[in-house]
Amino acid sequence: MKNYQRLKGLIAASFTPMDAQGKINLSVIDKYADLMAKSDMTGVFVCGTTGESQSLTTIERKRILEQWIKSSNGRFKVIAHVGSNSQVEAIELARHAAETGADAIAAMAPCFFKPETVKDLIDFFTPIANSAEELPFYYYNMPSMTGVFLPVATFLAEGKKVMPNLAGTKFTHNNLMEMGECLALNDGEFEVLHGYDEILISGLAFGAVAGVGSTYNYLPEVYHGILKAVEEGDFQHARKLQMKSIEIVKIIIKYGGGVRGGKAIMNLIGIDCGPCRLPIPAVSKEEYDMLKNDLLKIGFLSK
Repeated sequence: MKNYQRLKGLIAASFTPMDAQGKINLSVIDKYADLMAKSDMTGVFVCGTTGESQSLTTIERKRILEQWIKSSNGRFKVIAHVGSNSQVEAIELARHAAETGADAIAAMAPCFFKPETVKDLIDFFTPIANSAEELPFYYYNMPSMTGVFLPVATFLAEGKKVMPNLAGTKFTHNNLMEMGECLALNDGEFEVLHGYDEILISGLAFGAVAGVGSTYNYLPEVYHGILKAVEEGDFQHARKLQMKSIEIVKIIIKYGGGVRGGKAIMNLIGIDCGPCRLPIPAVSKEEYDMLKNDLLKIGFLSK
């Protein structure tokens, strides 16, 4: 891998800005990237779950990645999610990511049809990873969305034999025993990017040093604080900050989850990400007012 460096710190799972008609709105990304740089993000994770990747066309995903790489201007890393139910499209996206200048690629398991064994998953991913062999490749493990519950540590150990650029996993699952197993595998050979914002403290306690999250976009000081507190061994303060994260997550769930509620919050803080693409319905004016009121109650919008 070319200039490979292990990731550390916060990687924001970026939202895909769209206009009222549901078309991608690339003009917002310059301002968005400025916020990510100001928030001291290690990187952005583009066109993942938060970015509505499976609702986008391949051409749209390429254009979004190109704009993020341009807008980042080297201030933070850009990780391209290239996963798809179509292996052919995923290979195309991986090659494009390498040619465009992305810093790494990641892919979630296909969810229709699903791999039934670790070997099936390895066979699916190998040509994708090999299409961008100079870039680190991360297996995006998110069984709650993909329905694929194959053992990640086994995948990493066996997959490395045929994918030399397999760097680790974006672990978006609350099976912390399995996360610990991945972190300990081969004396820490593989990176584990923690993927559940509301239990970041748990991943850090197991030894993770980097996380990917959607709420990092608008709550960076809380997560930077958690990282710092855990590094210093101040778990009392880390727990206090994690509860602030949980307050936000509970509000997001109230308004339709991380993508729908999160986009609404981005709009409220001045980064116009617009609505989600159907089948996720738009947030109504009444819901925006209620969301704003809920955020005011916990002091979020008054900072």
